[in-house]
Amino acid sequence: MAFDGIVTMAIATELKEKLISGKIEKVYQPEADELVFNIHTKQGNLKLFASANSSSARIHLIDDSPANPPAPLPFCMLLRKHLQGARITQVCQKDCERIIEISLETLNELGFTVSKKLIFEIMGKHSNIILIDIASGKIIDSIKRISIDVNRVRQILPGIVYCYPPLQDKIPFSQVTEADLKALPSMDARTLQRRIGGISPAFAEELSSHEDAAAFLNSVLLRIKNGTLAPRVYSDEKNSPKEFHIIPLSEYEGACTSTEFPSLSTCLEFFFSHKRTSGRTHQKASDLIRTVSAQLDKLHLKEQRLNEDILKAENSQQLRLWGELLTANIHSVRSGETKVTVTNYYDGSQVSIPLDPRFSPSKNAQLYFKKYGKSKTAVKEKHLQLESNSAEISYLESVLSFLENSDNAEEIDALRRELEETGYVRKRKIPGGFKEKKYKAQPYTYILPGGMTVLAGRNNKENDFLTFKTASSQDTWFHTKDIPGSHVILQNGKAEPDEKSILAAAAIAAYHSKGRSSENVPVDYVKVKYVKKPSGAKPGMVIFTNNRTVWVNPALPDKKNGI
Repeated sequence: MAFDGIVTMAIATELKEKLISGKIEKVYQPEADELVFNIHTKQGNLKLFASANSSSARIHLIDDSPANPPAPLPFCMLLRKHLQGARITQVCQKDCERIIEISLETLNELGFTVSKKLIFEIMGKHSNIILIDIASGKIIDSIKRISIDVNRVRQILPGIVYCYPPLQDKIPFSQVTEADLKALPSMDARTLQRRIGGISPAFAEELSSHEDAAAFLNSVLLRIKNGTLAPRVYSDEKNSPKEFHIIPLSEYEGACTSTEFPSLSTCLEFFFSHKRTSGRTHQKASDLIRTVSAQLDKLHLKEQRLNEDILKAENSQQLRLWGELLTANIHSVRSGETKVTVTNYYDGSQVSIPLDPRFSPSKNAQLYFKKYGKSKTAVKEKHLQLESNSAEISYLESVLSFLENSDNAEEIDALRRELEETGYVRKRKIPGGFKEKKYKAQPYTYILPGGMTVLAGRNNKENDFLTFKTASSQDTWFHTKDIPGSHVILQNGKAEPDEKSILAAAAIAAYHSKGRSSENVPVDYVKVKYVKKPSGAKPGMVIFTNNRTVWVNPALPDKKNGI
């Protein structure tokens, strides 16, 4: 990812133009290493997003705010105390480094104006967001505290005088001259990146492809200064973002799809929101996937053992036979024997029966009948346990399917709450007496070419809500056959849906299932009135009758809303 010094300069220029004289009205901390500032400016209310995540550190404006935790985190509370109502006086980049500084003026408890500074260090795993007091130069606090145990050279702790990261022995990209470039041993990308500070491998590759590299670099700096950039994202054949920059990159032009954006902030928001592997969503989903997979492994092992126990119990007819033969031949069996051979009156064969010498022949017969009775009871109990175990497996497989298909942090949080309510994940404590936000269903919504609306659940709770609260009895219900997935509702009302609408809705159901990457997926459909929820069933688990099945390829309609 190319959040290098050049991109940092470009985003600092953009933020300076929009945020100067703006007033910080609210501060939020959606995650432990993310911040959102609501800023009132002359252009209206803007949202500034900043992340110190090691894999996706950045700062830019956003349109949609991420979901916030029920209780604000400590650093968020500190920023609200120091910065709420503060006025932004300056936004600048520190030299050519990946550091952006926002200077602020605010009032202290005595009503005097004080100056403070927010420093955003966008440096991979060393990324941080630090609040300092300008007068003393001391750190008030940071989103990541770095003690001497972690870094002996540079600590980031409250009360310590802030010092910048150590400089590298490189020429800042804004100071590179033609003479500097001619003095380099070669003009390949590695050499350029090793000797010029603030450029990424992708930009170094682009710079090395130009004959007059100094002129090209100066033209890029001039475009940043004039605001005539061309921010773009390069995506692969699966529409997964691979790279971004403020200029065209020859390396990606032919191999990837290029998408231009009107501003660098919209470009960054698109890149990081769609790049699952670099975002918080992937981390959250991975944690839950590991938890659910571990539970599934235990349930599959339990299923195997239950089947083995059932097989043993079903082979217990021999115990009944031994009891009957002992009872029939009780007169010929002597006490104290360890084994007796009698004739099987069913087929005339000789049967050897083990005996416990401590008990009489009649007591041995009673013990065999008792063991046989226990085995019969065990078969019934084990079958009930197996049925309950299978229901748990089906439920967790559906949750796993939602987790694997989800690309939205809010959806992952909803799935976590569902697992907390069903007891598979420990419920998180909410400090300070805050209450958890009430869950609000927001299903995927699609409009078919014929005008009908299709709704698809994002999790099992939402599946139940759609099927039993939202849908009318005459709407059509869809679900992949024997494959975990979403409940999908075609809102046709009393009108009978045509074949095209049925196939389109079935394709949506296949897409929102574990069979998303397959072809020719079977999908059941039926009127909602024929779908029932058994008493005590887990969320999303239903039974239905009078269904029909179609085979479709997973797909979404061209016209889509609500995602």
